[in-house]
Amino acid sequence: MKENNQLNVLGGKLITCSKNPLTGFKRNGCCESYNNDTGKHLICAVLNKKFLEYQFSKGNDLITPRKEINFPGLKPQDRWCVCAGRWIEAYNQSCETQIILEATHIDVLKIIDVKILKKFAIDLN
Repeated sequence: MKENNQLNVLGGKLITCSKNPLTGFKRNGCCESYNNDTGKHLICAVLNKKFLEYQFSKGNDLITPRKEINFPGLKPQDRWCVCAGRWIEAYNQSCETQIILEATHIDVLKIIDVKILKKFAIDLN
């Protein structure tokens, strides 16, 4: 997908998720969709402790800083582009976190129903 055609789940222009910490598959602040992003980092999540701990328990350590890959380590209230599969897995275990729909890529709708996403959208509720 071309960068200038990036849309959010509401059909509007995809807005920035976070510049601090700098997120996105290409570390440009946006949860854009790219064919080579096999993890599908499409959801702009506002992280909470339960989600971070659940991910850690599943081997997805988002907490520990890793200087060698320029990863700052994340904490509650940080915004981060998370993998659609990881988010829905957490949702199925009641460990989901809130999201920002305007910064969540429309391609996530191929994986997760918009009704589910809207329940956790801080920009709607």
